[in-house]
Amino acid sequence: MMGPPGCTPALCLVLPGRGSEAPYSPVLDKRLEECWLTGRTMVPAQDGLTTASGDTLSLPQEQPSQTASKYNRHSQHRLRQVSPGQVRKLGVTRKLRERREFKEQENPEEERRRHKEQELKPLYKELLYTIAHRLGRTSMKEQFDDLQLQHYIMEALNMTDDEHKSLLDSVRAMRRPAYCLMVTVKEAKDVLGKDISGFSDPYCLLTIVHKEKEESKKSSQAKSSKVVLKDKVPSKNMFQTDVKTQTLNPIWNQTFVMELDHPEVASLYLEMFDKDEEITLGQKLEEIRSNFHGIKRMIKEVKKEKGQDDFLGNIVLKLKDLHCTEDCWYILEPRTETYPDRGKCHLQLKFIHRERDSALTTGRSAYMNYCGILQQFVHSHISKQQQSSGPWKGELCGQGQTLLELYATQNDLSPFLQDLAKWVAYSKLYQSLEVDPTVLFKQLTSIEYHWDQQELPYQQKQELGDSLHGFLQYGLCLVSKYRDIIPPTPKETPRLQTLLRVLVQICKTRAFQKLNPAHFDLHEEVIDAVQVGTQEWFNIKKGLHQPMTKEMSETVNALSSLIEEVREDIRLSKDVWNKIFVSAVQLDMFTVVYQELDSLLAAEVRNTMGQVDTQMDQALANNLFSVYLNLKAIHKDKAFLQKRTKLLELTDFQECFRDALPFWLNKAYNTTLERVQRAVQLDMLQPLQTGMVPVKHSSSAVDLASCLQPICQLWEHLGWPDPEEGFMLMVKLTEDICKIAVTYCHLIKQRVKELSANSDPGTAVNMLCVVVNDLEYLRTVLARLPQQLNWGGLRERTDHVIKEMQFNNTLPSQLQHTQGVLTREIRLALETLGKQLRSDIEKHVLSMAARRRLSCTSTEDAVRPLMRYLENELKFMNENLVQESFNSLLAPLWTNSVQILDQVSRQKSGVTEFYQRLHYTLQSLEQCFHAEGNGLSLDTLHSDQFKSLKAHLGLNSLNTCQLIDKFMEKKVREQKEYSGEKYGAVTLIGSYKRSDQKLHIEVLNAVNLIPMDSNGFSDPFVLLSLEPRHIFPEVEHRRTQIKNRELNPLFEEAFEFLVSLEQCNAAGASLLITVLDHDTIGSDDFEGEAFLSLRAIPGVSGTAPQAPTQIRLPLMHPKPNEDNILKLLEARKADRDAQAFVKLRRQKEKLSQEVEQT
Repeated sequence: MMGPPGCTPALCLVLPGRGSEAPYSPVLDKRLEECWLTGRTMVPAQDGLTTASGDTLSLPQEQPSQTASKYNRHSQHRLRQVSPGQVRKLGVTRKLRERREFKEQENPEEERRRHKEQELKPLYKELLYTIAHRLGRTSMKEQFDDLQLQHYIMEALNMTDDEHKSLLDSVRAMRRPAYCLMVTVKEAKDVLGKDISGFSDPYCLLTIVHKEKEESKKSSQAKSSKVVLKDKVPSKNMFQTDVKTQTLNPIWNQTFVMELDHPEVASLYLEMFDKDEEITLGQKLEEIRSNFHGIKRMIKEVKKEKGQDDFLGNIVLKLKDLHCTEDCWYILEPRTETYPDRGKCHLQLKFIHRERDSALTTGRSAYMNYCGILQQFVHSHISKQQQSSGPWKGELCGQGQTLLELYATQNDLSPFLQDLAKWVAYSKLYQSLEVDPTVLFKQLTSIEYHWDQQELPYQQKQELGDSLHGFLQYGLCLVSKYRDIIPPTPKETPRLQTLLRVLVQICKTRAFQKLNPAHFDLHEEVIDAVQVGTQEWFNIKKGLHQPMTKEMSETVNALSSLIEEVREDIRLSKDVWNKIFVSAVQLDMFTVVYQELDSLLAAEVRNTMGQVDTQMDQALANNLFSVYLNLKAIHKDKAFLQKRTKLLELTDFQECFRDALPFWLNKAYNTTLERVQRAVQLDMLQPLQTGMVPVKHSSSAVDLASCLQPICQLWEHLGWPDPEEGFMLMVKLTEDICKIAVTYCHLIKQRVKELSANSDPGTAVNMLCVVVNDLEYLRTVLARLPQQLNWGGLRERTDHVIKEMQFNNTLPSQLQHTQGVLTREIRLALETLGKQLRSDIEKHVLSMAARRRLSCTSTEDAVRPLMRYLENELKFMNENLVQESFNSLLAPLWTNSVQILDQVSRQKSGVTEFYQRLHYTLQSLEQCFHAEGNGLSLDTLHSDQFKSLKAHLGLNSLNTCQLIDKFMEKKVREQKEYSGEKYGAVTLIGSYKRSDQKLHIEVLNAVNLIPMDSNGFSDPFVLLSLEPRHIFPEVEHRRTQIKNRELNPLFEEAFEFLVSLEQCNAAGASLLITVLDHDTIGSDDFEGEAFLSLRAIPGVSGTAPQAPTQIRLPLMHPKPNEDNILKLLEARKADRDAQAFVKLRRQKEKLSQEVEQT
């Protein structure tokens, strides 16, 4: 921040016209020296600005400096020719030279004495004079007396008591200034309308009235505040504004300066009148005609004296009650209470001095003195507050603000000049101390506001232009060094953001655009600063990481360290710095830094890799892997670039590592294979019982999965960008993984042979179960391989260079072949385990189904030995096999069990007990193999063969009545599913009355019957019967009348059946509707039949009464020899009920027009 260690830092004050320099504050010097010792880096700006090496706060010069004028003529050239780093270097060199020359010329003590005599004492007298002749109160809440203010300036300007007394006596001997009140009449609102038109022609009269005059007027008039002073005060003491015609809201903006003899007893009087002009009688009549409602005002004017102005209101202000500056709206007071609301007037008041004593002038203007006073107060305040933490926020103590306000007011300094002085001082202070940027924002905003309100003098314009441009150059120097001066922490990074915002605000101000006509593109300048700073930072880091020797391994390690630094810088640029630049200057700083580092790093990588290619070996390739990973991570960040102005030089960086790639693959394969071999050698083929959930595979399977993981990670780390080469790389990695898996399979088989050679059969079986579990675990690991290696993403990348068939024939085929090897080995092991199980199951089933045991033992007792055997054996297998392997064992075992039962059931025994026992056995086996969800899934169990067998055994296990019930239920289902009216339809109404236990059936009609007679018609009638007969043995059939020569007969006949509700709800209970064609000779012809479940009739189901509904049923014809239930009943030759039922159905099948399917 400061000069070299040999130089003593000092904060100096340079006043215009003196060219001298002296230390200001030892306390502040000490603070700045601490900043230097702690390493704070502050970049010095150009000449004329405060720098860390010189720490000079310069007051504005009376004449523009040669540097400033030269900048105005050649600003654009200088911006492009001089970089921020060059500006800093030139500034440091120039300041060091000036300080060295100054120390040789003058003694510091002499310089301090001369500085106080020529610079500080004149300012001190100005302040004493200001205190002695102050008028009005300040805007501060706390008011200070003269002694408090004098004590403050003694400390601020380092004056002794003797010096204070001497200077105070000299000030008291000076003549007092001319006290003046500057009044600006801005505007008025809502004044009283006095003219016939409803408007007025207002103007104001202003004067100063002293206390003696007021008392004389009180003696003559009772209400002095309501007395009109017009024509009672000499015209020379009266000030008048312009007349604003026909308005109630006049705007004047006129300023008057009135001298004050005795301000403490004086008052300001303002009176507002309506100007009346003399008009002719014709004009008066025209006004009456056009504005009849103004007749009252007209009558009043007749009474008024000719040419007399109307009083609108007045304002009386005692000067002793005013602040030194006032800007307020005042109520216009009335003279009478007739119209109390007279409006209000906006006034600006300021107590100023004129003709201050000439002994105070030292060749500097009031503005220059104000600048000097401001800087002294700021330095004093910071020196007192140097122990407090945090940046200075522009605050001053109450005494300092009071004195600045009094001095600016008395010397009539505009707010623009005050803000200009503060900007110059604060912007310079920002370059040496920690200042809150909001202070600079506030001053820039004020300057922008005042720019169009007031014209600055030429010198101040030049000063403002130089200050704005100088701060820009200083800010750009800081921007180029942001990595060194601002830590990337949330607490510190806002400093850079606020600095950039200040630079943007400067460029946006009209003052800067007017005073610096040369084109200044802040966006481009910030880009240049970031690029230059990035280059300097990279060169510094490159120098720090230079290899100590010329060995190639050292060179590679140095490159790796440099790339890690670059990677971290890119990360910070993306995550921390970029959002700051984007929000402040709309600059994608990340893109600028990334492209610059991409170019610099690419050259370094090419240079190093050019030396490595000729000396490549396994050790060197291992060192290059970290280099590759870091470059890949850097290249991956290109996705965050907003726009690219050029092709990135690191785009094909992987080309440099092509020679190292085989070494990386070879190391991954050999390392993994060695770890797998060592894991199998240490494996005792015992399940891992770790944790709450037992692990059924051995340690080598777990080790194998962890050994394969680095190969998968290698693919992810490589991220080879070329799609075709990436595909070949994936083929190689997959091949290596498959080879390791097959090798493990052979090794584990060899291991189980070694360990089981001298073991008992039980231990050998346990080991074989563990091996099966290991292979099953390996198969699941390989199944996840495509997802882990992201084959889907690779397929998308290679879609344009590799055909889908070639892709599938390469990668998936490799994996499928290995999976096939594992599956075959697992199947062979499971066959060995399940061979004895299948044989034992078959023996138990044959023994259970033997005829000799059907009558001597119950079904449960006959099945119990088989189930006990299965439970014991399956429990053992379940405890020792993983679920996948156990299911693999269960599935074929279940299939064989079903096949055994099916073969036994086809023996055509015909005995119901035989089928019931087989059916019970099938159900027991199903429960056993399902094991309440822990065994085979229901989908696996319910195969087509199982469903067929279950239906076959279920039907054969039923008695005749149950079979007939099943048959009727089946017919009802067929009726619901039957669509179309191929054989016609019948319509009826059905209802059941529970109270009478009567079933009411009304046959309405039949339609679309097929003609059965030769004349093309039929003679239809309907036969109603309740089926099956074993449920309704006593219910007789009912029939309708015969309708001759009709295909659409209308019957409308009702029938009632006396049946119980229990009968109606019985299984298979239904109404059989048969439509027949009556033949006089021979048997009746069959038209069709329909089935209606009694449960579907209103009143049968449910509890609430239901209204009868029409039911339309299509007629059906049975299909001959298709029903299995009839075949089962037909096979029961000894059952007369079965044979009778089959006979009736077969007769209808003979009459059916459905064709028997072959």
